[in-house]
Amino acid sequence: MGIRNLNDVPPPFDRGDAVDKKTVDASNNPGSQVQSSPPVPPATTVPPTSSGLDTSALTDAAPAASPAAPTSEPSPPIDVDPVKTIELKPKIVDQLVTVFDPEIPVNIYELGLIYDIAVDKTGLAVIQMTLTAPNCPAAITLPAEVQGKVKSVDGVSDARVDVVWEPQWDKDRMSDAAKLQLGIFD
Repeated sequence: MGIRNLNDVPPPFDRGDAVDKKTVDASNNPGSQVQSSPPVPPATTVPPTSSGLDTSALTDAAPAASPAAPTSEPSPPIDVDPVKTIELKPKIVDQLVTVFDPEIPVNIYELGLIYDIAVDKTGLAVIQMTLTAPNCPAAITLPAEVQGKVKSVDGVSDARVDVVWEPQWDKDRMSDAAKLQLGIFD
């Protein structure tokens, strides 16, 4: 048994392999007439999104324009407003501590998954975050949840989540409180 790549789209179900009961009955009774059923059209497949999953229900944006879905293209930089960032960062952090990794009972801020928080003069908040591993099962849901929570902050007009992989996350990025909660003692 090989390892299956979850990004691979399975082949459509081939209904031509199904055996018609009338055909089986006819093969058991050579004198009976066989009624052929109309051919069944092949199943249609939906083209996969960039992640292979439809995440349109997780965000307000259309799937193609979803800022929460990790993409290979870097997002455009913003003109950071230091005053707005200082004003809104504590409120944004208050929302981020309510987002938990589904596999680890610690919030993502204490886990060290949030690398940077910046806000521009229009109120666009950009969150740079990572995941514990590139194949993390929460790769779609966590950025979408972060985006939704940050958008709900008063003073934030919109939110964008940039998932980054450099520097790579490791347990040293966790706060002492998170290490204590997980029983990790260095």
